[in-house]
Amino acid sequence: MIARTGRITRRTLLSLALGVAAACRSRASPTQTPSLPSPTSSLGPGPTVTAEPRPTLTSTSAAPTPVPTATPAPTPSQTATPTPAPTLTPHPLAAYTIEGLRGRTYPGGQIEITRTVAETEAYTYYHIQYPSDGLRITGGLHVPHGDGPFPVVILCHGYIPPDQYWTGADTIQAADALARRDFLCVAPDFRGWGGSDPGPNYFRTGIVIDTLNLVSSLPSLPQADAARVGLWGHSMGGGLVAKAICIDDRIRAAVLYAPVSGWDLDNIRKWGDGARPDDPFGPIYAEAAQNEQFLRATSPLFHFHFVACPVQIHIGTADTVTPPEWSRAIRDSLELAGKEVEYFEYPGEGHAFSPPAWSIFIERIAAFYERTLRSA
Repeated sequence: MIARTGRITRRTLLSLALGVAAACRSRASPTQTPSLPSPTSSLGPGPTVTAEPRPTLTSTSAAPTPVPTATPAPTPSQTATPTPAPTLTPHPLAAYTIEGLRGRTYPGGQIEITRTVAETEAYTYYHIQYPSDGLRITGGLHVPHGDGPFPVVILCHGYIPPDQYWTGADTIQAADALARRDFLCVAPDFRGWGGSDPGPNYFRTGIVIDTLNLVSSLPSLPQADAARVGLWGHSMGGGLVAKAICIDDRIRAAVLYAPVSGWDLDNIRKWGDGARPDDPFGPIYAEAAQNEQFLRATSPLFHFHFVACPVQIHIGTADTVTPPEWSRAIRDSLELAGKEVEYFEYPGEGHAFSPPAWSIFIERIAAFYERTLRSA
C-alpha cells in the first residue's frame, strides 16, 4: 500500500509539473494581454479624477465668468425701468385742476370799449370786449369820473340761464354802488353768456380763466390801477372767486356773496356735472366729476393754503340755494389755513338780499375794499 501510494504521488507530481510549465508558456505570450485588462483602464487618465471635480467646488472665485448671483453688473433693465412711470401720465383734464390752473399763463390782451351805455354824475358805463384763450369775452365797465387810476373791482355774476342773461345782470347794482365810491368796476359776461363766445368750462374753470385773463388785460385801461385788484362774486361767481384766489396772488381782496360750495362734489350733486353729449371730453368729464379724489384737485376747499389776500364772506341764514353750511365750511377752511377772513350771516335773508340787508352788505364791502385796495 505504501508503494502504490508513492507511485501515484510521483505520477501526480509529474502531471502537475507539466501543467505548470504549460501555464508558464501561456502567460508569457504577448497575444493574451487584451484578455486581462488593467484594473485602472476604465477610469481614464488621472487628471479626470483628481483635478477636474475639485476645482469646480473650491475655486469658483477664479472662474472667468462668475455666476450672476455674485455681483452682477448694473443693466438698463434693473436701473431704468421705474414702476411708477405709468402713474405719471397726466389725466386728460389735469389742466383744469387748481394745480393745473396755477401752472399756466393768462396773457390777456386789449380791453376795447364797444359802446358807451350811460353816463351819470359819478361814472360812465361802457360795454367792452377782451380776449381770453382765443375767445371774445364781453362785459360791462364802470369808470368813475375824476383823476385815476382807480382801484379795480371785478364783479363775477352768478348762474343765470344764458337765454335770460343780459350784460350786467346780477352785478350792476353792486358796480353802481362801488363806482360811486371811486372804484373802477368791470363785470365780465364770461364764455357762453351775453355776447361772449362759447367755450369749455369744465368744473366752472373756463370762467375762472376768463377772470384771470381780464386781470392781465387791465393795464390796457389807463384809468385802472392794475396793481390794486379785488374780486367780488355772487353764487356761481362766488365759487369762481374762491378758485381764483387759490391760483393768482395778484388778487388783493375777495368778497364771496352767497357762494356755491368750495367742494365741487356738493355742486355736482346738486346741479349735475354739466357734461354735454356733443363734447368729445364728455365721457371723461362725466367720469372725473364722480371721482372724489380727482375732485379734491379741482376744489378750492383743499387749496386755501395758496390764498394771499383777505377774504370776506356774506350769507343769508335762509338761503336754500347755497346753504349757509357751505359758507361756514369755506370760512373754517380759510381759518384753518391761517388766512384773514371776515364772516357775516344775515338772519332770515335768502340767496339775494332784501334792501335793508343789501345796504348793510354794501357798506361792509365798501369798507373792506377801502382798507385792502385803497389804503394798503
